[in-house]
Amino acid sequence: MNPKLLFSALAASAALALPAAAQEAGTITLGIGFHAVDPKSDNGVLAGSDATVGTSARPTITAEYFLRDNLGVELLAALPFKHSVSLGGANIGTVKQLPPVISVQYHFANKTAFTPFVGLGLNYTTFFQEDSPLGDLKLKDSFGLAAHVGVDWAINDKAALRVDARWADIDSKATLNGADIGTAEIDPLVYGVSYVIKF
Repeated sequence: MNPKLLFSALAASAALALPAAAQEAGTITLGIGFHAVDPKSDNGVLAGSDATVGTSARPTITAEYFLRDNLGVELLAALPFKHSVSLGGANIGTVKQLPPVISVQYHFANKTAFTPFVGLGLNYTTFFQEDSPLGDLKLKDSFGLAAHVGVDWAINDKAALRVDARWADIDSKATLNGADIGTAEIDPLVYGVSYVIKF
């Protein structure tokens, strides 16, 4: 599609959409979406070789409660993500993880249909069902900071489409057959889309 036509179509859609209302204190929102956990390219050194943790995508759910107008506390949950783990380019197994995140978020309400927001919080990642042909691979649970940015596009006064991205500090000590083999530095971007409903 011609970029000018695409821009014009988006502008027209924005003009037809309802203005985004301020999220009032006491409001609860629920988001159903699909997100990818995309680890950074350099995942540290394990057992003397460069480690690579693969990308995984799964359905997600968020719930946010507004403590004050436009200021909320959000919890992110998801189905388990499954990642491949490689050393020196050779696959050595897979691991599943759950990365719940709790964030304090500010929504920049305005007179348009688009409401950007930012958030800062804490991430707890638990690893499980590690599977490796090399033996008993284990990744220790991780606790770290998380940052969140995104924008909501109001469809009506009760629903919005959301596009967002997170960064999470995830570092996990790894063992193989009980021996320490280093720390996996995962630190992923988590990005996706959601349908958000306001109650």
